[in-house]
Amino acid sequence: MPRGLPGLPHSLRGKLLLLSLIVVSVPIMTAGYFLDRQGQQTLLQEKEERLFGLDRLLDAQLGSGFDALLADYDGDRADGAAMVRHLNARLATVTDQMAAANPGVGVGYYDLERNAIVTYGPSAQYGATVGRPIPPDHPGWAVMRSGKPAMEAGPQVRGLILNAMWPIVRNDRVQGYVWANQLSDDVDHQTAAMDRAILAVTIAGVVLGILLTQAMSRGLTRDVRLVTDGLARLRTDLHHSIPPLAGEIGEIAAKINVMAQSLLDAKSLTEDIVQSIADGVIAIDRDGRITAINPAARHMVGVAEAEAIGRPYNSLFDPAAPFSSVLLDTLEHGCEHVDVAVEMPLPRQMLDVSASSSLLRDSHGTAIGAVVVLKDRTEQSRLRTQVMRADRLAALGELMAGVAHEIRNPLTSIRGFVQFLEACDDVREWRRYSPEIIRQVDSLNRIITELLEFGRPRPPAIRPVQLNDLVHEVTRLAGHKANVQLRLALCAELPLIEADGEALKQALLNLLINAMQAVETLGTVRIETHVEADGATVAVAISDDGAGILPEDLEKIFDPFFSTKPQGTGLGLAMVHRIVDAHHGTVAMTSRPGAGTVATMRLPRLHIKKDEV
Repeated sequence: MPRGLPGLPHSLRGKLLLLSLIVVSVPIMTAGYFLDRQGQQTLLQEKEERLFGLDRLLDAQLGSGFDALLADYDGDRADGAAMVRHLNARLATVTDQMAAANPGVGVGYYDLERNAIVTYGPSAQYGATVGRPIPPDHPGWAVMRSGKPAMEAGPQVRGLILNAMWPIVRNDRVQGYVWANQLSDDVDHQTAAMDRAILAVTIAGVVLGILLTQAMSRGLTRDVRLVTDGLARLRTDLHHSIPPLAGEIGEIAAKINVMAQSLLDAKSLTEDIVQSIADGVIAIDRDGRITAINPAARHMVGVAEAEAIGRPYNSLFDPAAPFSSVLLDTLEHGCEHVDVAVEMPLPRQMLDVSASSSLLRDSHGTAIGAVVVLKDRTEQSRLRTQVMRADRLAALGELMAGVAHEIRNPLTSIRGFVQFLEACDDVREWRRYSPEIIRQVDSLNRIITELLEFGRPRPPAIRPVQLNDLVHEVTRLAGHKANVQLRLALCAELPLIEADGEALKQALLNLLINAMQAVETLGTVRIETHVEADGATVAVAISDDGAGILPEDLEKIFDPFFSTKPQGTGLGLAMVHRIVDAHHGTVAMTSRPGAGTVATMRLPRLHIKKDEV
């Protein structure tokens, strides 16, 4: 079961409370944050407008400028300090009244020509600054150079302030600037008061949301608990049903009850099918212990269900007999088997079965065991043995009939010649017929030799063989016919195969000679090699454009002593079939009368020994 994140509640009620906390608090806090930001911006904007308004009033009070105020000055014009004192006397009242009307605000004038603070109200607090120049890095210099008002926040003459500066411009000449500022602490106090109000509203909204969610979650968690308890019982008892509930949870409970009933019906149907089928079914868990066995399997292995369930699967068989189980192989290696012939050594008998095995997986695809389906082949094997025995006897009968037919014709000719010569005293007649007798004896010897070769297979000499090389060698051995054009279409990337090269050479030579003999007039014989689509088989096809083979003769073409040629023994193609079959390959013949014949021989790349079949 997947676990939640560390520190998070696992109960539905806890999750609902957490969700409500998030759903309620996040929007409220977000709104409070933006409201606070907007309030601060509005407050600062209001402060700026207020301070710049004071600047404009101070600039208007200055009238025509500092020069006009100095018009009645009769002191030394070179004494800048005296001139500043004169200006202060005229303007200090203005700045003090302005500061008194706006508590917390500082206002003043700066004279660029005298490079000194003319007045700074309220004078009681900042009068000592009169006559002083501003520092070189003071933002007032930028205002006087640019002739444009500016708002600055930061440490200045008075401390941490919000300072609005307005240039004094008369006759297109900057004479200085006026300022109105306010300490940042005052702005911070107002902002803090706003933050406290927003925080109080946020906390109240969060607490109210939690209380409402808690009240609603009690009934929901009760219904959910009934559903989860019912699901827990349904894991072991599909007959149990969840009681009716109201609302959407009630609809879910009703759907679960319907699903449980459907699962119960499907389980009953599956169990009935498994119990009634004639094939044996055995399931095991990951430890190799039997978890299910149907009556057919119990009858096969001779155990009762109570004895089999929980028992190791290997314990069903004779421990002294070697046995390779397809079921345990599937469990261990994950490979599935289909219709594999197996002899199961039971304690009292050897059971011949056909086994098909596969893995059992849970809903997540994890292997939880394996299952095998067993088909009893004992009676089938007995019937197959009888059929094979009957087929062998029938084949032997046909073989003997063919042998008798092939031998009787030469013997009849020899007997006729001997009877004739027995009553003949003419030496010329003896000389005339003796070669015919010898030819008939040679024909008998050839038949017996081919028959012995066909019936006495030698052990194959398996080695890597290049089929293309065999084709080139066979074409040289077959010679050339004036009316036959030989064409080769050999695969350049044909892989080596494990085979008996001499035996395959004999098979190819027989097929090639048959193809060349089938071409009566001008024609073509084509030899092609290629790799089959499975990659594990190579093929060689020998085609001709001769007279072809009749459909009724095509199915008997590989039978011994069947031949469509007047002088043929019918053992050549039978020998080809035996050689190819010994290599676990196939040979097929397709033909259309008048359109030619194609003989295709397919061979596996790897030779399989008899004990591996």
